[in-house]
Amino acid sequence: MSKNNPVVYLVGAGPGDPDLLTVKALRLINQADVIVYDRLVSEPIIDLIPHGTQRVYVGKAPGKHHMGQDEINSLLLNLAKTNRSIVRLKGGDPFIFGRGSEEAQYLVQHGVNFEYIPGITAAAACSAYAGIPLTHRGMARSVRLITGHCRADQPLELNWKSLADKQTTLVFYMGIANLSQLREELIKAGLDASTPAAAVENGTTSTQRRCISTLDRIADDIKAMSIRSPALIIIGDVVSFANELDWFTPQSDIKDAIEQHAAEN
Repeated sequence: MSKNNPVVYLVGAGPGDPDLLTVKALRLINQADVIVYDRLVSEPIIDLIPHGTQRVYVGKAPGKHHMGQDEINSLLLNLAKTNRSIVRLKGGDPFIFGRGSEEAQYLVQHGVNFEYIPGITAAAACSAYAGIPLTHRGMARSVRLITGHCRADQPLELNWKSLADKQTTLVFYMGIANLSQLREELIKAGLDASTPAAAVENGTTSTQRRCISTLDRIADDIKAMSIRSPALIIIGDVVSFANELDWFTPQSDIKDAIEQHAAEN
């Protein structure tokens, strides 16, 4: 990397399972001098960072930001001036509800080049690990990726009528806090209350949990199971495949089963 042409690598870390990192993402992690990473980058992926690599945590939790976005932008710019290899590591995909485009825009406006390395987004990975295909012939002809959270905790203002399409799979990111509103607005817009719905907590990881329900009951069932963020909400007829196509067993479940078997014998 030339001193006159600094580059910041915006790298998608995927949903949590380190085996789902792209080859390029892993190569850049291994070569980086500094890694600036988010809260949703999983511990197993953090563990892949070589010893000696500088790590800068800039995670944001709901209502509690370790570092504001403007500060993160300035940090990336200042690091880029040090002529070191800078990786900005984000959970999922940087350009899908990851604010990666805002950071890229800021860098470009200040004369810093960037490279974008896509990651597997939660909608694709967590649904697959929950046994839910996002599309299915004759059942779901489109997919909508939607934010379930607005800036400064403002009420969601979505085109609910356009979302209430029986042949569209709806995937809500960051939707736990506003799930009751999602349910009410979608039913009011015409989506059947009995439409299958699911929540996937910590998808693709050893602590993954699923809540398989229906649109009218999903908020109550999630509360009963104490499902917490990060969790993905999936609404649509394709959720009906969840039990038939349930292929993934979290390692924590395997460990619990082994320990239980040992205790019984």
